[in-house]
Amino acid sequence: MAQEKGNLKIALIQSALHWENPSANRKMFSAKIEQIVEDVDLIVLPEMFSTGFTMSPENIKNEEGSITLSWMMDMAANINSAVVGSIVFNEDDTHYNRLFFVEPNGKYVTYDKRHTFTLAGEHEKYTAGNKRLIVNYKGFAICPLICYDLRFPIWSRNTEDFDILLYAANWPTPRINAWDALLKARAIENMAYCIGVNRVGADGLGHNYPGHSSLYDPLGELISLSKKEEVLIVDVVKNEIDLIRNKLPFLNDRDRFSLLD
Repeated sequence: MAQEKGNLKIALIQSALHWENPSANRKMFSAKIEQIVEDVDLIVLPEMFSTGFTMSPENIKNEEGSITLSWMMDMAANINSAVVGSIVFNEDDTHYNRLFFVEPNGKYVTYDKRHTFTLAGEHEKYTAGNKRLIVNYKGFAICPLICYDLRFPIWSRNTEDFDILLYAANWPTPRINAWDALLKARAIENMAYCIGVNRVGADGLGHNYPGHSSLYDPLGELISLSKKEEVLIVDVVKNEIDLIRNKLPFLNDRDRFSLLD
């Protein structure tokens, strides 16, 4: 298992995806995960990593969600690392863009994308979630969100003193400047590490994705960024969060509020 206490070693898998083909994507990501030579604590996959950002969930067999969840559990156990990413998931004949955070012991928790992407009609195909998720893992509080959630700072606000804000995404080339700027902004305003994992290549609808998977520190400094298909290994250091927040206790002055539907 990974390194010294207080560090989290994370593998960000930035990849092209096989369009609406879960079995091909599982096979591809299995190979990528098996090639990771370092001991990592967490593996992060893009949004809808088993299908691509499809607005035709009816093209995906209902059982594929459960099959992919079982695959995530197998991967987590085999490599002794948590695995996180979102998939098309059908439950009671309702489709969700659902993120799973799966630990090596088989335990998992879920988050349903709050802000469905209306520009693509996602709100017409997938049911939005209404609850945020905070995962406590290896001494770090992690808030995992999905793609379009990045544009909404209130939903991302650090009201629980989380350490890491994590976005799994399919963010296209024409708006990549917004991706870079918003990831940095979310890190600064929340005084937390901010991680974004995007895909590369073209999808089945002709949309292109440039990567830019990245890690920003709690002051918004860019630590790592990738523009190619690769597994990017990054480190998050708990002591750095504590040092920054003790020196600059800006979170003490944050607005207090409750979200209402």
